[in-house]
Amino acid sequence: MTSRLPTPSQTVGPFFHDCFLREPMDVLVTDQTPGERIRVEGRVYDGAGEPIDDAAIEIWQADDAGRYRHPADLMTSATDDGFLGFGRSATDETGAYWFETIKPGRVGRNPEDAQSPHLSLHVFARGLLDSLVTRLYFGDEDNSLDAVLKRVPEGRRSTVIATPSERDGRRVYVFDIVLQGDNETVFFCTR
Repeated sequence: MTSRLPTPSQTVGPFFHDCFLREPMDVLVTDQTPGERIRVEGRVYDGAGEPIDDAAIEIWQADDAGRYRHPADLMTSATDDGFLGFGRSATDETGAYWFETIKPGRVGRNPEDAQSPHLSLHVFARGLLDSLVTRLYFGDEDNSLDAVLKRVPEGRRSTVIATPSERDGRRVYVFDIVLQGDNETVFFCTR
């Protein structure tokens, strides 16, 4: 007699480095990609503050004019063919990840309700049933009108804002991701 009980859920990973990240996908730009070149980097930490050495981060972003390379984006026909707006990076033994990309533009058709420049991030790590979804906003932008960011409690907004700096003449944004506990990154529901 076979059981009719549902199969219990199981966590994913840790297989990201071997299966999910066979080819590097952390450089999203070419020399021909229009826009300001930036580097995004950070570390992924668990609830005890320890680095997670086998996580994967995916980013999705608009181009420098605020257009996504996606059929649902009504302005897609004008996008740069060489820029997909998608990348994937693995964490190393210190929990560090990085991307070379461009700073995205504001997203939206009307300037008065356009979203601030941001990256959408999906975090995959051992022990998670599903990926975690968050956003990275840029600390040197006026994010005060962004409708999504306004929904984040004011005391938690700093967890989704990347810190800008300069290194070797290039803009670098540091964005650490904390999966739980003190200073946990704000994660968004996708359902």
